Amino acid sequence: MTRPITAGVDGTEESIAALDWAAREAVRRGLTLRVLQAWRFQPYEAIDAADPDTQAGWVRDALAEAVRGVTARHPDLDVTTDVVAGETVDTLVAAAAESELLVLGSRGHGPVVGFLLGSVGQQVIAEATRPVVLVRADDRPTAEAAGREVVVGQQGEPDDSADTLRFAFETAAARGATVRAVRAWTLPPVFAYSPGSMHLLEEAGGLEPFETKALSAALQPWRERFPDVPVIEHVEIGSAGQVLLSVAARAQLMVVGRRAHRTAVGARIGSVAHGVLHHANCPVAVVPHA
Repeated sequence: MTRPITAGVDGTEESIAALDWAAREAVRRGLTLRVLQAWRFQPYEAIDAADPDTQAGWVRDALAEAVRGVTARHPDLDVTTDVVAGETVDTLVAAAAESELLVLGSRGHGPVVGFLLGSVGQQVIAEATRPVVLVRADDRPTAEAAGREVVVGQQGEPDDSADTLRFAFETAAARGATVRAVRAWTLPPVFAYSPGSMHLLEEAGGLEPFETKALSAALQPWRERFPDVPVIEHVEIGSAGQVLLSVAARAQLMVVGRRAHRTAVGARIGSVAHGVLHHANCPVAVVPHA
């Protein structure tokens, strides 16, 4: 089954940038673009706004206006539109499950200003079973045309990052871009070493060669599957979030994996994805682990 790329819009500047990004990606991949707006009836005192059908009509008109610019720029792109009544998070999570990827707008960066569409964006990212891309209002196609890299984080065993690496290589292949694969490492406490791990470290010649070998092993199947995609292997000591952000200026897209953590108040994304989403200026793709 061929899935569309879905853009969630709500009329904000950020969501329009997300719509433009999704349209360009759909053209590159030869996929249908689905433009979706979640909507809930809001009762107002004004007589002309009290009717759900009237409000739904306003939403459809606004959605059509947003799509008009996309179809003008990409006349051959197959575009469908949907206005879905229901809870925003549930609607977007359900749409993601039916899509190749879901694209949403993201507000400002930094520790205080904005947070990924607020709690809605965080919940969608944590619960979605397909990749979710966050795009800022100031995103422009020039970064894609300037030859910047698709930066992807890799950690753990080769299988741990397989879905993340697949997404990065597929995206880079569609764009003719280079993949920069980043593996960050830190010095573990002595008591964390097992006899088996010590043996592997001795064979590799030390910690950094061990990490370099681990990254190469994780990349090997994707190099073979995408032989035309240039790859830069980047191994650096430091926290994963800090190392990824240190190369963000080179990126047209940052790709990170996600393991959702369940808590008493719902699902939460991991610290690496959280930090990159907050601070990276480029679009960020969050790929759930299988």
